[in-house]
Amino acid sequence: MRVIVVGLGVQGKKRQRIAGELCIATVDPVVNEADYSDVRDVPLSDYDAALLCVPDANKYGLIRYLVGHRKHVLVEKPLLFANFEQFTEVEQMARDSETLLYTAYNHRFEPSIVRAKEIIAQGTLGKVYRCDLFYGNGTATLVRDSLWRDSGAGVIPDLGSHLLDIVAFWFDRPLDDVSLVSSDCYENRAPDHAVFQARKSFPHIHGEMTLLSWRNSFAAHIMGENGSLHLRSLCKWSESEIVLRRRVRPSGRPEEEKWTEPEGDPTWEAEFLHFVRSCQSPTTSLQRDVQIAKGLLGLIEESQSRGK
Repeated sequence: MRVIVVGLGVQGKKRQRIAGELCIATVDPVVNEADYSDVRDVPLSDYDAALLCVPDANKYGLIRYLVGHRKHVLVEKPLLFANFEQFTEVEQMARDSETLLYTAYNHRFEPSIVRAKEIIAQGTLGKVYRCDLFYGNGTATLVRDSLWRDSGAGVIPDLGSHLLDIVAFWFDRPLDDVSLVSSDCYENRAPDHAVFQARKSFPHIHGEMTLLSWRNSFAAHIMGENGSLHLRSLCKWSESEIVLRRRVRPSGRPEEEKWTEPEGDPTWEAEFLHFVRSCQSPTTSLQRDVQIAKGLLGLIEESQSRGK
């Protein structure tokens, strides 16, 4: 597998490092160290797949070009198009050309998030009533220094896409009932703090994301009829922890199981290897991307209407 990295920003450089010797070229119109300024200048015979780390507005055209030339594509989240017909179009193009179009959500490979999915799928919690999520980092100043990052709906597509993907990863639940509770611009031009909820079906969802957290932080609390799950932190920041508490009836101290994962981020390499393996027998489905897009676009529209 020979890959190119398109977009040599923070994410692109990370993808280049993970790909190692498999990366044969980089593309970026403004970064001088890139090998090419336009993906169309890269000889098609030189590579098999592209890792797209570009702004949302550029994704659709690049995907059509690459998939149309039978190149596998890993594209950074989120996948948002101007209309939902474009999802159908590029999905069919990928199937017709027998290529893989894959949207990267590296938290699907976070050990505690994977373990939580397994526990939920086993039915350990019984009926799940609600899930509360928090994702915060301290990147407000860095984002403010980037014109394209500090624009539009800000933190909502950036971190909100991760939270919606985790919900979709854990639960068999639609996301078309997601609604905005609050959206604020405390330090940035675009929203740097937002809260959403989804309450039309179970589990009820409450999500909060911010660029103003003094310390990078992730937390999840899942409540069910037979117990609860509690996740703290991500491996990339510190030791992460997941706690399962089994409910005692009629009341009392719950039985508790605890797992910890050491600091060190395994997700980027695990995701890249998953992508490489999946390219051997490509099956493209954008069903989850459509689901996430419906939730995100609703939140973005609400945020923009409130900002007027």
